[in-house]
Amino acid sequence: MRSNNPVFTRSEEFNRASSNAYGNQTYAGGGQTYPGYGDAGSDPSQWGTGTPGQVDQGRMTVDTVVQKTAISVALVFAAAFATWWWIGDVVENNFLNEDALGRAYMLTMLGAGGAFILSLVNSFKRVISPALVMIFALAEGVALGALSKVFEAQFPGIVTSAVLGTFAAFAGTLAAYKFLNIKVGDKFRRGVVAAMFGMVGLGLLSLVLSLFGIQSPLYGDGPIGFVFAAAGLVLGIFMLILDFDYVEQGVAAGLPERESWRAAFGLTVSLVWIYTNLLRILAILRGD
Repeated sequence: MRSNNPVFTRSEEFNRASSNAYGNQTYAGGGQTYPGYGDAGSDPSQWGTGTPGQVDQGRMTVDTVVQKTAISVALVFAAAFATWWWIGDVVENNFLNEDALGRAYMLTMLGAGGAFILSLVNSFKRVISPALVMIFALAEGVALGALSKVFEAQFPGIVTSAVLGTFAAFAGTLAAYKFLNIKVGDKFRRGVVAAMFGMVGLGLLSLVLSLFGIQSPLYGDGPIGFVFAAAGLVLGIFMLILDFDYVEQGVAAGLPERESWRAAFGLTVSLVWIYTNLLRILAILRGD
């Protein structure tokens, strides 16, 4: 089961799991075989006769993915709330609080920088680390909390709308994937991943240009900025479809439970991607 998604491509279980006779799953890493239907390991008469020290670490299921994703998203919210509270009021009595605004910008840069580095580490790490996924969620929460504070100061109520819109997009995409029986092909995967790297590259280029006083229209509040944000929102929904597909394939392949953390990481990245682009879209619309 070969993946083109950078979140999953370093996972040997996702990319190299295969089925042999009688439904047994064979994974890279020693070629160890796990019992499937009809295997002696599922025969009650054989219980207790295995080699001492063998531990069944469980399989990846929809429930384990939901649990890990809930933990990751909860950490994002917790860090965001803590950051929001620590920054304080950006606007007090109709006057701008420069200190609070400075803290917000500083935490946005620090959180986003840390989350970006950790996202690269998690994406290209062969063995997923739950600790790194949770640290990533905390760093992302700091960035989102600070960024949301700035947007909320300019456009009261915008954060609530963006959060609700993000979960609505998640629910709608999941329903469409499930009930419309969406199938993901290799061309779609490659296209989404290429577009994702393209948008990240343009974002980094815009950041570098801003250091020299050149403001890119891609992240402005004009028509180009709106189109770019809308394209980012659509791309985020496509990323969710890839996430759902990988979860479905992983569960069907009987991957180890730890791979639920990799799926949770991918889902968290997609949700954050959707939220930030939706926040920009709402800000542009309200600014007009």
